[in-house]
Amino acid sequence: MSKSPKTRSTKPNRTVSIIGTGSYVPERILTNAELEKMVETSDEWITSRTGIRERRIAAEGEHTSHMAAKAAQNAMEQAGVTAEEIDLIIIGTITPDTFTPATACHVQRILGAKNAACFDISAACSGFLYAVEIAQQFIANHTYNTVLVIGADKLSSIIDWQDRNTCVLFGDGAGAAVLRYRARSHGVITTFMASDGNYGDILHVPGGGCAMPTTPENAGQKLNTLKMNGRETFKQAVLSMGAAATAALAQAGLTADDLTCIIPHQANMRIIESLADRLKIPIEKFHVNLDRYGNTSAAAVAIALDEANREGRFKVGDYILLVVFGGGLTYASSVIQW
Repeated sequence: MSKSPKTRSTKPNRTVSIIGTGSYVPERILTNAELEKMVETSDEWITSRTGIRERRIAAEGEHTSHMAAKAAQNAMEQAGVTAEEIDLIIIGTITPDTFTPATACHVQRILGAKNAACFDISAACSGFLYAVEIAQQFIANHTYNTVLVIGADKLSSIIDWQDRNTCVLFGDGAGAAVLRYRARSHGVITTFMASDGNYGDILHVPGGGCAMPTTPENAGQKLNTLKMNGRETFKQAVLSMGAAATAALAQAGLTADDLTCIIPHQANMRIIESLADRLKIPIEKFHVNLDRYGNTSAAAVAIALDEANREGRFKVGDYILLVVFGGGLTYASSVIQW
């Protein structure tokens, strides 16, 4: 049944808050010791260079939509929101169940969110924060009241398990947040987003799209798997996340000293340490879980946000900073008053 068309509101913009978070990771744990048996690497090499000790791998038949829906259900439960109340579902992912329909439509079906509009966005590891900013605009402008934002990726489906430069880094999972106007609360103060397509080839999946379809002739080249220039990716991650964090703080009229917690993209411990040094923020203020989950792309910052929230790392009124970097290249940062 079609919904009545929205009319543009003339009311003042509303503030937007995250009223609930949730996450989900698969049961299967793939340790560094197990990877030693699959590819030429070692636990010591992986841990010392990345900080990752293990990652989660989705079960056979467990898709991005399944993980996204479980994370969403946890976020909705914390927020006290029913499926029928959700007006919009946005999913950041680079591993959709299908090219069409969008993974958000699959999640809508699973949740029973019959009143929601649905779409996916593709911004790699920055997808969750890009989606938060999109959701904020819809709520602030009175277009929608309740938006479900999800970052979810099944990276194990696009990994070359013989490529030791990438297979040790990534895992599967999903994180979610429910956004809504909350009276007497500022919520999402600002989100800075940027991109630089000149660096698109430092972290990308070259094949599988219309520019390079998978054919019987090139199938053995594994062009539909992640390829990465590690050295350049490291450099650009530190530079771009530093720039995004600085810009978001400046837009919010805050300094690093005002922050209670920083939730960075969970890609590499050395990147996080370099970012902390660049921003002159004690590493103790950073919430890190990459040792247990690795890099879960769009899900990474969302899972870490949910984990930090449930652990009580910040309270109502505290300022937190989320900052991410992803293939594209894309980068973003959000300042939130909890």
